[in-house]
Amino acid sequence: MNSLKITVALAAGTLLSAPIANAETLRLLTWGGYAPQEVIDQFEKETGIEVKVTKSNNEDMISKLRATRGAGFDLVQPSQDRITGAQRDFGIYQPIDMNKVDTSLLIPSMVDATKKNTALDGKVYGVPHIWGTSGLVINTKDAGIIKDYTDLCNEQFKGKVSYRLKRPTLIGFAFAMGEDPFAAYNNPEEYKAILDKVEAKLVACKPNVKAYWSGGDELLNLVRSGEVVGAMAWDAGGWKVNRDNQDINFVAPASGALGWIDTFAIPKKSKAVDAAYQWINFVNQPEVAAKITESAGNFTASKGADNFVNDTAKAQFQASFPQADIDNIKWYPTVPAGLEEMEGLVLDRVKAAN
Repeated sequence: MNSLKITVALAAGTLLSAPIANAETLRLLTWGGYAPQEVIDQFEKETGIEVKVTKSNNEDMISKLRATRGAGFDLVQPSQDRITGAQRDFGIYQPIDMNKVDTSLLIPSMVDATKKNTALDGKVYGVPHIWGTSGLVINTKDAGIIKDYTDLCNEQFKGKVSYRLKRPTLIGFAFAMGEDPFAAYNNPEEYKAILDKVEAKLVACKPNVKAYWSGGDELLNLVRSGEVVGAMAWDAGGWKVNRDNQDINFVAPASGALGWIDTFAIPKKSKAVDAAYQWINFVNQPEVAAKITESAGNFTASKGADNFVNDTAKAQFQASFPQADIDNIKWYPTVPAGLEEMEGLVLDRVKAAN
């Protein structure tokens, strides 16, 4: 082979290998089920960006990013109430450029809630993604009059209701009693006054409680058997029982379901910021978001994605969450230091009360 042919061959080889050598990689730190393989394959095919997934949870995400000062991953998915504290203490995230997020794909109330709850010093650090709620699981045939948490305390349901002795019960009852516990988070005296009212209500409600459930299966078995006709529980649990008994379903309380959101956040030292925004916008397309819902079991903030899930999930979601009930969800903000200790004392007293 003469020198010209060698030069041409080498040049051709360089051109062919360049896309592989320069291929971008998105290192995603997320929860199980949030990045199903079929979605990864579609994204890689459409963008040429490789996706490497590491499964994690809130505590692990913060630990990993704290140890590296925000390096090692390009996109992570902490819950919205776990962002500002970690950012304030460790500086592990970079602000979200909302101009790069296609918010037209997202449910507006969830965008607004996440902006508010992930804001620090005038900058936003999260984009909403997977969400879920706790509310009411009701046997509508036997207890259809239950519309809010405090209705579980109606005398006719003596020995027939269940809820956990955990902080969501305190929060839910507070809202149902006309209070706004989240607004009082930074005022310990005001928050204590709210808890005192809730404590008295929960003590008075004890005769109605069949059991304070601690595990999801325990509760669902009580509901299936008819021993419990009304409960405070998660939406996915209610939908699970609904598949076996159409009279039982998840109902968003009149005062608002209590909601959590797992977000997208970009680590401070992300090496693939553009790829991160591409992934955010890609997975928020309704058809793609529906595939994530099928995998994760929870819905996403993608607007209209419920129209692309299986017929059963679609019917359950639309029955439980008309748009007004979605807009009325009370999203958990970051918990200030000291509040959970205060709540724990209240729960202990409720448990010990006769």
